[in-house]
Amino acid sequence: MPISKTTAGGILLCRAEPLAVRPAAHMLRERLLLAPAGGWTALVPEGKPWLEGEESVAEVLSGWGSAVAMGTNWPVLSLWWQDGRTGFVLSSGFRRSAAYEWDAAGRPHGGPDSGTADAMRVLAARLGLDPVLDLEELERLTRPDEAADGPARLLGVIALLARAGLALPAGLAPGEPADRLREAARVAPGSESVEWSGWRDAMRAELAVVEDGPLGRLLRGPKLRLAGTDQLTAGAPLMLWAARRRDPGWLAAGTLLVAHGAGALAYDRARTRLRGRR
Repeated sequence: MPISKTTAGGILLCRAEPLAVRPAAHMLRERLLLAPAGGWTALVPEGKPWLEGEESVAEVLSGWGSAVAMGTNWPVLSLWWQDGRTGFVLSSGFRRSAAYEWDAAGRPHGGPDSGTADAMRVLAARLGLDPVLDLEELERLTRPDEAADGPARLLGVIALLARAGLALPAGLAPGEPADRLREAARVAPGSESVEWSGWRDAMRAELAVVEDGPLGRLLRGPKLRLAGTDQLTAGAPLMLWAARRRDPGWLAAGTLLVAHGAGALAYDRARTRLRGRR
């Protein structure tokens, strides 16, 4: 059955644990639910921002995905469905995004050659899938199949990601209405709600990742200062550019970089001050 506009929705899948994803999710300034998904994190919007503005589900999630990918340094796959169409956008930091789209019948939207030519190859490479066997399965999703509609194509993508450890909580499936997705994410084991609560809490979350993360001991001193400076240098002009273009996705990405950079420098300064008092 074709997906109608009333069942528009989407899921963000980040190949990182919730601890690493939480600070970036905070910076989006949106109410989100984060659910552990087998070494990945599923992010489900609590609201429906695509109904409030001119942007489609794909555009909204693509912008969020780019911001989270930059904030975590892990790839983010945005799965979306709206107006009978389905698709995905893969964001990986400052790399060019890879996207693919199907119509309600499961055909490449606009014809066999309408999708990005190497989208499936990029998807396999950046998510660590097998470059031969898994890529062959992904390319099958671009070929005609009368038994596969749009949601079935996305289910095929999810099935392949299971080989990379993805384990979605029950109920988080393509084609489900946004309300149902939200309820499924809310009752998923280990899920949590993330909501913007001001810069102070956002910075605390950022510092917690630096302190508690597996690389916490390495990301200190000169390396941390260098990383923080680089992030500030890249993030400030990106914020200005996005503000001029009124692009919320890239504005969030620039904000994340600036926050990460400022947080890293503040953290290093605080540790240096504490050491000086001993």
